[in-house]
Amino acid sequence: MEAVDWTAVFVPALPLAEVVLRGTLIYLALFVLLRMLPRREVGSIGTSDLLVVVLIADAVQNAMGAEYRSVTEGLLLVLTILFWSYVIDWLDYRFPDLHLVNAPARPVIRNGRILRANLHKERFTEDELMTQLREHGVQSAAQVESAYIEGDGKVSVIKKAGASKGTAAP
Repeated sequence: MEAVDWTAVFVPALPLAEVVLRGTLIYLALFVLLRMLPRREVGSIGTSDLLVVVLIADAVQNAMGAEYRSVTEGLLLVLTILFWSYVIDWLDYRFPDLHLVNAPARPVIRNGRILRANLHKERFTEDELMTQLREHGVQSAAQVESAYIEGDGKVSVIKKAGASKGTAAP
C-alpha cells in the first residue's frame, strides 16, 4: 500500500490567483452565452438540455483549472463559481431593471391576436403557445386579453372578461 502524498493533495500546483481568474472568466463567459439562449421553462429540462449542460461542463473543465490536481485548487474554483453566482443574483435583486438573470416578459398575445414576431424572437412555435393556453383553460387566442413569455420561460395568460373554458369571448 502506497503512502498518501499529502503535499500533492493540499498544496496547489497553480498560483491561486490563476485558479480564481480562470474560474471567473469561464463562469462569466458561460453566463453571458447561456443568457442569450431562448427562454424555456426552467422545470422542463429535457434530455438534450441536460446533455448540453454536461458537455459544457466537460468542455470547460480543463480551461477552468488548467488541469489542477490539489483539493485546495478544486475548492477554490468551486468557491469562485459560487461567489459569482451570488454576485449576479445580488445584482439582479438590487438592480432589477438590469434583468441579468431573467429577461423581461415578452408579449405574445395582445387583444386576442398572436404576436408572431415575438414568438419568432423567442423561438416559440404557435403549437407550443396553444399548448400553454390550453393548460390555462383557454381554447383560442381570441379568449385572451394578453399573454407573455416570462423571464423564466413560462407563459402567463390574462383572459378576456367573460371568457371561460371552451367558449369564445363576447
